[in-house]
Amino acid sequence: MEEKRYNQYSQHLKNKFGAKVYKITLDAGFSCPNRDGTISNCGCIFCDDGGSFSQAHSNKLSIEEQVKTGAETLKNRFKAQKFMSYFQAFSNTYKPVNELEKIYNAALNHPDIVGISIGTRPDCVDDEKLNLISSYTKDYYTWIEYGLQSVHDKTLIKINRGHDYDCFLKAYEKTKALNINTCLHVILNLFETYEEMMQTAKTIAKLEPEGVKIHMLCALEGTKLAEMYQNKEIDFMSEDEYVKTVCDFLEYLPPQTTIHRLAGNGLKKELIAPRWIGKKLDCLNKIDREFIKRNSRQGAKFIH
Repeated sequence: MEEKRYNQYSQHLKNKFGAKVYKITLDAGFSCPNRDGTISNCGCIFCDDGGSFSQAHSNKLSIEEQVKTGAETLKNRFKAQKFMSYFQAFSNTYKPVNELEKIYNAALNHPDIVGISIGTRPDCVDDEKLNLISSYTKDYYTWIEYGLQSVHDKTLIKINRGHDYDCFLKAYEKTKALNINTCLHVILNLFETYEEMMQTAKTIAKLEPEGVKIHMLCALEGTKLAEMYQNKEIDFMSEDEYVKTVCDFLEYLPPQTTIHRLAGNGLKKELIAPRWIGKKLDCLNKIDREFIKRNSRQGAKFIH
């Protein structure tokens, strides 16, 4: 099999730890200031009631029980040996720091855990919380994943994000200063032109983050975006359009930036459109073929 033409995060982890590392997705019952009334009650237009939570862990289980159950399941199914604790749904720094410390410590209380990844919003971190997370970097591979989505403030307003780009930039700079690995989430097709999406790529490239996760905009049941789609206020990219746009986007990113995701993880029953995103492997194969066709790769247009 030909080597990937982008810096695949899963391969990066395998190289670093000598074995494939599996994420255990955890639910600690976090909320979000953009849903609980602090900023708004309705959240981002693409976010459903699960906070884009892709797996079915119950927050009725303790964090230790979720880690133990997840590790046992992955060991039995894939003979997995090493794991990362992954806090994905909603804003996973949106609690007092003393509570966060108990939650994160519990997530690391397993002999086969090698790292932790914490998904959150840039307006949900402060110096105290970042210092706590930084304290784990000595013993664990530690990441914060920020939902940036776009560098354009007009887009962030349109999607009801609740913060601007400057808010993100301040949080990012503080995070980098503490040597915490940072993964930036981006969504393509957010009412933007091709040029605007490429401007996001070029702006991110200058920041040189350790990781980037690219999502295709999709409409899930119960979201504002679903209403907009049904009212014909938005349409979605075809798979071929998405593949070409992703490859263009990756060409601008630094070659050392790890790519955490480029395609969906299977067809959700809540998915309304576009239907093609449920076929993850097909999409990834098309991205591989597109890079081979154009004899290009991630970082081909990156400028220091």
